[in-house]
Amino acid sequence: MTLGICPALPLPARGELATRQRLARGDEVRIVCFGDSITGVYYHTGGLRAWSHLLEHALRTAYPHARLEVINAGVSGNTTAEALARMEADVLGRKPHLVAVMFGMNDVARRSPVEFRDNLKAIVTRATAQGIEVVLMTPNTTHPDDPSRSVERLAAYAEIVRQVGSELGIPVADCFRRFQQVATEDRLAWVRLMSDAFHPNLHGHRLFAREVAGIILGNGVAPADPPAARADFPHTRGRLQAGQEVRVVAMPPYDALVGPALQAIWPHAKVRITPWPIEGESFATLIEEAKGRGWSAFRQNPALERPDLVILAVPAALQARTEEEYFRHYSAVLNGALSFGRPEWDMLVVLPSVADRELAAADQSAETVAIDVISGADQAYLRRAPGDDAPAHELLRLHLKKGMR
Repeated sequence: MTLGICPALPLPARGELATRQRLARGDEVRIVCFGDSITGVYYHTGGLRAWSHLLEHALRTAYPHARLEVINAGVSGNTTAEALARMEADVLGRKPHLVAVMFGMNDVARRSPVEFRDNLKAIVTRATAQGIEVVLMTPNTTHPDDPSRSVERLAAYAEIVRQVGSELGIPVADCFRRFQQVATEDRLAWVRLMSDAFHPNLHGHRLFAREVAGIILGNGVAPADPPAARADFPHTRGRLQAGQEVRVVAMPPYDALVGPALQAIWPHAKVRITPWPIEGESFATLIEEAKGRGWSAFRQNPALERPDLVILAVPAALQARTEEEYFRHYSAVLNGALSFGRPEWDMLVVLPSVADRELAAADQSAETVAIDVISGADQAYLRRAPGDDAPAHELLRLHLKKGMR
């Protein structure tokens, strides 16, 4: 399904944004993306990129000669109240030409509608008083699993954003309406935009970027998406280059294969393997296992020794009642195994076809869904190409070698 740009609210009477004119002239342009965890770079999108990075790509695609800097100022847990408290340091002090503002997901749970409206207006007026252009963004829709952020309550806060935009003459990228439109047309397509009940994955962040790009560019045309993630293992490579022991957590059969594979690339490699047993486990137990080995465990106990490489290999035997359920379960496993923010270890996701050349039709379908989850988390993966009869250990070695370049 191709996601275009939903018609946004009208631009202010003054016409197109000056930021677009600056881009077209090749002037310096600085943009701050101001928000909460949905804006920040966290595990929901794989810890590498967020909509700010995709917006930068979109604007550079439209204006290749632009002198552009896009700054991500998203902080997990923030409401508009915390945003106001850090606005001088994170927005005004950076002297941007434009700030894109998206709050509401935490305000819905912790701030009254009146507080939200007043704080949002204060953010806008503080920015415009310094000559900074503003684009307001409504947040995405949510899954019914999160009663503290019901779609109905969030819709009311999205309407406040629209009203503030109209009152102050500020353009609004109506992401809420766009997510809602996707859900109405195809519920599964909406599920595939989401990392969990209320955080979008990178697929959802592409939608954010397109909506904001449509406001700034003023042409309603969605530029091409940036390239997908490639195999890259900087933590593992750095340890190998320094002659240090590489710590690997791996699901079978890769707990037995990864040591020889690394030593084939780096003959003097010292590798310590911690197996991640999965035999007989359900998705529910695997999700809990991931929480015990990923970001949640390290936030609870920062002194724990971190791995350098985690190899995730969810077996084909793990199935779900529906495609939606499989997507959400697989997302929960992958999310749990990542680090909270910027990557603290490398991740390799190996699909069942690597170890099993003859996957059943149902397993092939599940693998396709898994790829959608993995790309939504901006992670590279290892999959057997059609007609490739190489053994699993050789495919693993080649993939790791490629990522060590």
